[in-house]
This record gives sequence, structure tokens and C-alpha cells, in this order.
Amino acid sequence: MSQLIPHSDRADFAVQCAVVTLSDTRTEETDTSGQLIRRMLSESGHDIREYLILKDEPDRICAAMEKLCGDGGIDVAIANGGTGIAPRDTTYDAIEGLLEKTLPGFGELFRFLSYSEIGSRAIASRAVAGVCRGTLIFSVPGSRGAVKLAMEKLILPELVHLVKQIRGDK
Repeated sequence: MSQLIPHSDRADFAVQCAVVTLSDTRTEETDTSGQLIRRMLSESGHDIREYLILKDEPDRICAAMEKLCGDGGIDVAIANGGTGIAPRDTTYDAIEGLLEKTLPGFGELFRFLSYSEIGSRAIASRAVAGVCRGTLIFSVPGSRGAVKLAMEKLILPELVHLVKQIRGDK
């Protein structure tokens, strides 16, 4: 399937980004998914303003995301990890509760695309996206494959367009 881009985005528009890894075990050295997100954003000309690794604890997640969303200098926060259904997977619940507007198509398309790679296990993914106080939030599973899929097929192709919509730019 070819990648359709129905709008023209300025190539010189740098999105101000935060990358948040949610894991009880990862460190900056072992956070290969967070590193991948940062690299892909940088290679696409976007700025990484914040990088956090947090334990998958709802209060910490909410506090960090609320701070990022209230910052004014962060256009998008991309979280990875904690989106499954295990008892310690609380990321979806924490982030979904912060969203003022959701982008249901993001989770639906992510699971659709995941299905072609991992089969029926895609139903366990609780990827979600939306807007919190003017900041776009994406939350994806923490595996490198899931991050690569989300970044290549969904996030990077639409990032500038979505940020411009939130800002009210034409």
C-alpha cells in the first residue's frame, strides 16, 4: 500500500518533542525504543526537548505528562511502554484519562498494522493518542518493532500536520 499524504507540510517546521519511556527496568543505556524514537525524530528534523524514563506508576505518569503538557514549549509527547494488560501496565489508563480530545483512528490503525506483523496478539495493544492542553500525545507499546511501526507509518507522516491543526495554523 502506498503512503498517501493528502496535505502539504513545510519541511522546515521543527516540532518540539518529548520522549517518555515507561518501564520498571529500562535505563538510558538499555532504552533502545526511546533511543529509536529520539533518532527518528531528530533525523526528521524535529527537536528533542525532554527525555524521561519513568516507572509505570499512574501518579508519576500523570504528573510528568501534565508538566509536559503545561510547558508550552512541547508540541508532542511520545510515550512508549506499559500499554499491555498485565497488572503493571498502567500507561494507557493514566494517559487516556488526561486526554481532552482523542484520536481513535491512531489506536485502530496501529492495531490494524500490527496485526499484519504479529497476528492476533495485536488485540492486546492499547496504543492511544490525543490532545492534552494543546500538546499532542502518542502512547505506543515499548517494543522496538512497535515503536518503528508507529513512527514510520503513523506518527512521522502526520506529526507536522497534527501539530499545525492544534495550533490553528493553515
